[in-house]
Amino acid sequence: MTTATAAQCCTRIGVGFDTARYAHHVTFLHADLQAAGKPFYFSETAQGYQQLEQAFQQVDQRHPEAHFHIRIDAAGQYAANLEAFLRRLPYATTISVGEPARNRKYREAIYPKRKADPVDSLAMARFALHEHPPATAELPPAMQALREIASRLESQTRQSTRLTNQLHNLLARVFPELALLAKNLQAQWVVLLLEKYPTAEHVARAQLRSLTAIPHLTADKAQALQAAARASVASFRGPLAQQLVTNLVRSLRQSQAAEKELHDLLVQQYLALPQSNLINTITGIGDATAAILTAKILDINRFATPEKLDNYFGVFPEEDSSGTDKQGRPKAPGQLVMSRKGNDLVRKYLWLAAGTACQHNPAVRALYHRLAARGISGGVAIGHCMRKLLHLVFAVWKTGKPFNPDHYPWENPPARPGNAEKAAGHSQGTGPAEKVVTAATATVAAGAPPVKQPTQAPAPRTAPVDFAALRQRVTMEQVLHHIGILGELRGSGPQRRGRCPIHAQPGDRRRTFSVNLQKNVFQCFDPECNAHGNVLDFWAALRGLPLVQAARQLADTFDVCNAPDTEKRNP
Repeated sequence: MTTATAAQCCTRIGVGFDTARYAHHVTFLHADLQAAGKPFYFSETAQGYQQLEQAFQQVDQRHPEAHFHIRIDAAGQYAANLEAFLRRLPYATTISVGEPARNRKYREAIYPKRKADPVDSLAMARFALHEHPPATAELPPAMQALREIASRLESQTRQSTRLTNQLHNLLARVFPELALLAKNLQAQWVVLLLEKYPTAEHVARAQLRSLTAIPHLTADKAQALQAAARASVASFRGPLAQQLVTNLVRSLRQSQAAEKELHDLLVQQYLALPQSNLINTITGIGDATAAILTAKILDINRFATPEKLDNYFGVFPEEDSSGTDKQGRPKAPGQLVMSRKGNDLVRKYLWLAAGTACQHNPAVRALYHRLAARGISGGVAIGHCMRKLLHLVFAVWKTGKPFNPDHYPWENPPARPGNAEKAAGHSQGTGPAEKVVTAATATVAAGAPPVKQPTQAPAPRTAPVDFAALRQRVTMEQVLHHIGILGELRGSGPQRRGRCPIHAQPGDRRRTFSVNLQKNVFQCFDPECNAHGNVLDFWAALRGLPLVQAARQLADTFDVCNAPDTEKRNP
């Protein structure tokens, strides 16, 4: 039975599960938070599930009209069998699964001094009753298989990375000069070289034609390798060093072969899905990247806006002004780096996809040129292109229409794009996807400013600033997250407090700064600071700028068009 039955039932029963590898804990609660049954552990076995089924039967016998609101705190994939079992029960149920961070914060807010499996399942039962989480859609078998393969590929990729790090560590004593000549120890020519010549002595004695016979190893690089090997400062030599390197290289090759096999299997499973999401039609996103994104996103309707998809994968820049650089110089204020949050496998493939898209996808290429004209390059520029690709993925998947690179003249936009045909999912900060995805073709909206070629100087921005629209598009939460202070603030609701980022130094424990993330206002209660206002006032005070300049800089930082006529492009 489904959630539609809930309205017809008289008794609501909350059921909370805390899951683990070998056993789970369950709690049954009435709507008044009194126990509806005895909480207990049950094992991940047929006997354990029989015990759980009997508990449901006992509650159902006492309350034949009951509707079970079930919340599962999923620990990895350990809840997969439990979810499948619960969906087969012949009772009225609403099942919600996942959101471990939200579950943890809820438990900490309700039971801050208690941490145990029974407390977690109790919190989940209470969450199901009071928070009314939406039901989690059942995953089709084909998507379950795709997710399983992606999980194995992710684990295998980590194994290859661990072996590469171990090899790098060993070579630091066996052949340290190799790391200076080879940027990537996983490169095919490096692995083949070490497989045949595992130490500096072996490389030094090798014939030049034998080295150049290795694919992608040029004569110049081979000569440089031999020169470095003959003058190597290696401290670990001899047969034992040779044996250890050979063993590690063999393990790495085996791991890479397993990774390649899983990669191919993942692509096959993606192409065999009953209904394609068409994201592999986006220039730059190949079948492998599309398969990994699909396996991790599962259902695009889980995300209301493209920004939520960005946050899910950690594709956004953060300020990194703390400490010094490699030369010992203090980092400049406002220096940005891409966030390290998110799924490693997705970030790896999306990074490679963005590199290709910068050259061949007109939408991403135009963005990259605009960033270059503003002096933004390197990893941050590629990160913005990764975010653009995610916005395209959001639009294509939502509309169910293939990407059309010629739908909009990205690199030569019309003078008044407000009259251009609407397109899907471009402007950052737009509302829910139902309002964004309006195009007959799934491309990015015509919301970008005219593209400046990399050889041209950036034109001065003279358009008037729409302060109201900018305040709606950029929130205090985004800004505080961008400058890296959101995690320092105390509080779990919209009201947060902490040190003032405008005047206080790092380490200052005075909580004079108060912000309401829902109302997007702030105030510092320090008499000498006394800064207050909205997100524009905050940015102006933080950067020491006049309000108009602060608005322009804020729009540039978050890639938001702020001229009034551009605000009408996505009604």
